[in-house]
Amino acid sequence: MEKVKTKTIMTKSDQGNRWFGIDYHMNLYKGCSFGCIYCNSRCETYHIKNFDQIRCKENALEILEEELKSKGYKGVVSFGTLSDPYNLEEENLQLTRGALQLILKYGFGVSIDTKSDLILRDLDLLKAISEVNSVIIKISITTPDDALAKKIEPKVISSSRRFALVKTLIENGIYTGILLHPVLPFLTDNEDSITQIIEKGKDAHTKFIYTKMGMTLRTNQRDYYYAALDQLYPGLKEDYISVYNNRHICNTLQYRYLMELFLNKCSEYHILTDMDAIIADYKKVIPKNEQISLF
Repeated sequence: MEKVKTKTIMTKSDQGNRWFGIDYHMNLYKGCSFGCIYCNSRCETYHIKNFDQIRCKENALEILEEELKSKGYKGVVSFGTLSDPYNLEEENLQLTRGALQLILKYGFGVSIDTKSDLILRDLDLLKAISEVNSVIIKISITTPDDALAKKIEPKVISSSRRFALVKTLIENGIYTGILLHPVLPFLTDNEDSITQIIEKGKDAHTKFIYTKMGMTLRTNQRDYYYAALDQLYPGLKEDYISVYNNRHICNTLQYRYLMELFLNKCSEYHILTDMDAIIADYKKVIPKNEQISLF
C-alpha cells in the first residue's frame, strides 16, 4: 500500500456545534474503497487524487500520539469525515483501532462516521472511551432498499446489515444514530424510502436520524456521479442537468413535503432530528469517571 507523508493527523474543527459538536478532525486514510457513486469527498476541494485508491498516512499513530499529548482540551475527535475509517484495508492495517486506543489512553471523546460493521471489532474500546468521555456513532444509510444500495454503494454492506448494526451498537450502550445523507433526487427522494428508513430506524432504536434532504454536486464529484448515472440509469443525468444545472447544493424537488413528513414521523417516534438536540443528548451523559471541567 502507498503511504502518504504527513506532518499532522488531527486538526482543530471550525465546525463545532454545526456538525455534531466535534472539536477535532482526523483522517488516517486518504481515499476510500467503498465506491459510493455520490461521494462528496471526490470534490477537488479536498485534493484527493485517485480517490478509489486507499492510502495510509505514514507514521500516523506516532504523530497522533504526540498531538494528543499536546492538546489542552480533551474534546471529541471525529473519524471519517473524508474517508471511512473502516474501509476495506482497515481489517488488516488496524490504524483506526490503534487510534482509538490512543484516544482512550489520553481521555478524549470520539465521533465516528461509517458504513461498515467492522466497527463492532472495536466495541471494547468504544465502551471504555464512553466511560471517560463522549461517544457518538453515525451510520450512513441512504436507502432502505438493499438492491438499490448495491448499485449506488457497490462495496458497502447492505442497508439491512447497517440497520442491524445500529441496533447492536445501541444494545451495547453506544450512542448511535443514522445519517440519512445524501438524499438523491429522482432515486431516493420519495415518501416510501424516507418512511421506511424512519420505521427501520425506530425498530433499531436509533437515537437520531439526521438529514439535509438533498445532496451536493461539486466539480469532480459531479463528473463521477453523472458517469455512474449514465451506466446505471441512462437518461437520468439529463434530468439533473435540466433541474440543477451547475448548482452545488441540490435539494430534492419535494423538499418541503418530505422534510415535513420526516420531522413529523421522527417526532412521533421520539427520534431526534435537530443538530443542537443531538449534541446535547449525547454529551449529557456524564461519564462515571468524569472530569466535569471537560464539558
